[in-house]
Order: sequence, then C-alpha cells, then structure tokens
Amino acid sequence: MAVIIGSFLGILIGISKLADETIGTLVIALQSVPSIVWLPIALIIFQGGPSAIIFVVVLGGTWAMTMNMRMGMKNVQPILIRAARTMGYKRHELIWKVMLPASVPSALTGARLAWAFGWRALMAAELIGRGGLGRTLMDAKDFFNMDLVVAIMIIISAIGLIVEYFVFSKVEKRVLSRWGLNKSSY
Repeated sequence: MAVIIGSFLGILIGISKLADETIGTLVIALQSVPSIVWLPIALIIFQGGPSAIIFVVVLGGTWAMTMNMRMGMKNVQPILIRAARTMGYKRHELIWKVMLPASVPSALTGARLAWAFGWRALMAAELIGRGGLGRTLMDAKDFFNMDLVVAIMIIISAIGLIVEYFVFSKVEKRVLSRWGLNKSSY
C-alpha cells in the first residue's frame, strides 16, 4: 500500500509545481515524524485493532516512496524530454512513456526504503500491540530473557536479509539490465 500511495503522490508532486509546493511541503514535514508517533492516534481511530498497526506501517513507508518517486520524475534527463517533445509527445505521453520509465530506478530505491521503514514501523508498533515479534521482544525484555531478545533481533535481521536478497536484489538486477545500467553493459 505504501508503494502504491507513495508512487501516486510522488508522480503528482513530480509533475506539478502546485502539488510540489503544497502536498510536497506537507510530505517533507510528515516524513520527519517517526511513524510510531502515529500509533496513539491510530489506536484511537481504529480502536486498537490490527488496522492501527497497518496504518502505522503504511505511513512508515509512504513518505520514502513519495520522495524517491518525486526525485525520479524531476531528475529525468532533459534530453529525453526534449527528444520526446520533438517527436510530438503530448504531456500525458511524456509522463507515461518517458518520465515514468526513466524514474524506475528511483522507484526501486523508494520501494526498498518503503519496505525498510515499514518493517521498522511494524516492529515498533508490535512493541505496544498484542502479538508478533515486537511483542515477543517486549515480553522477553520484561522477563530479562536476553537470549530471546538476541534471537528475535537475529530473526528480524534474517527476514530483512531474505527480503533484500530474494526480492529487491533480483528486481534490481532486472531493472539495471533493462535500463542498461549494469556494469557488464559498460
């Protein structure tokens, strides 16, 4: 959800000066607020259910995705835009056929960061919640079970590594190869 929402917002503020000056400013302000700070509000709004944790996790990843997508859209090489205009591309064609494809590497970085921030937000939200690794970590701390604390930290790290190596690094290799950015193409 964070990737979808963040991509939409990033595209919007990347192509519209008005949106950048209004929504973009708000996004910059909100990205400074740690997502766990939203947990008390989420608990009240969602009455303590799992939706509160989902809300916090989505907020944790949305702003990173938004800012990376925005920068991807704004950093499209000017020569690509001029070439597309010379070929008669209209504004929507320029966005969908030139700017979005050129922004894919930034979007990949945004998705990677959105996952990392969302994962951290999940662990933090579970510290207060009723279940999951975060809650188990708190219980282990409360009972001075440092072996379990370290074991949970290792599990959290292992999950992060698994997602990095089996999801993001594979997608990254395909993207870099597709865009001719891998070292073997130099």
